Amino acid sequence: MENKIPDELWAETTWEGNRLAQLRRALALTLRERLQAVEDMGEVAERFRQMRSRSKGPEEKEIADARG
Repeated sequence: MENKIPDELWAETTWEGNRLAQLRRALALTLRERLQAVEDMGEVAERFRQMRSRSKGPEEKEIADARG
């Protein structure tokens, strides 16, 4: 059984090709989908911030709090 990858997908295997493919997908989104994506990314960022603050020791938390 041979698993052939179409030529158009090979173009996405480079950094530039992948960047352009992501841009094409983002431009195809509706405004509602774009706003939802931004909201989702904000939730993920907040979750990462919470995880980071839980994993820090007491001294690191004091330093992070002092920085803002």
